[in-house]
Amino acid sequence: MARVSTYLNFPGNTEEAFNFYRSVFGGSFNGPIHRFGDMPASPGQPPMGETEKQMVMHMELPVLGGHVLMGTDAPESMGFRCQGGSNTYLNLEPDSRAEADRLFNGLSAGGKVEMPMQDMFWGAYFGSFTDRFGINWMVNFSTAPAQA
Repeated sequence: MARVSTYLNFPGNTEEAFNFYRSVFGGSFNGPIHRFGDMPASPGQPPMGETEKQMVMHMELPVLGGHVLMGTDAPESMGFRCQGGSNTYLNLEPDSRAEADRLFNGLSAGGKVEMPMQDMFWGAYFGSFTDRFGINWMVNFSTAPAQA
């Protein structure tokens, strides 16, 4: 089945972030949490440290409207460089104003609100923030009547 998902890299706290997201969205992870220690050793590679073995190699959480968040730790010891940016936002479009408030309040807890939820000129109840893990989010509930 075809799908689109969002893949997030974290600097060693993927499991903490995904447990937080699960507390807001509910549901269960798709499959087990795969760890770097589950990978077979590669020929010529130095042994992996115990800390890296426990890091998350891959995990998935269904969130809203069939969309799936995927995530991994990006350890510098393995050549990764995890750097946040301002060029990507996850946009949530819930079915109600109450659900918009619930998602906004839950996900923005401990983060930085850029724009509180408010009615906007384009016919939406909208807000944006960066969560406590550095991920940018928008919550956009359309209040305009549906176009035919």
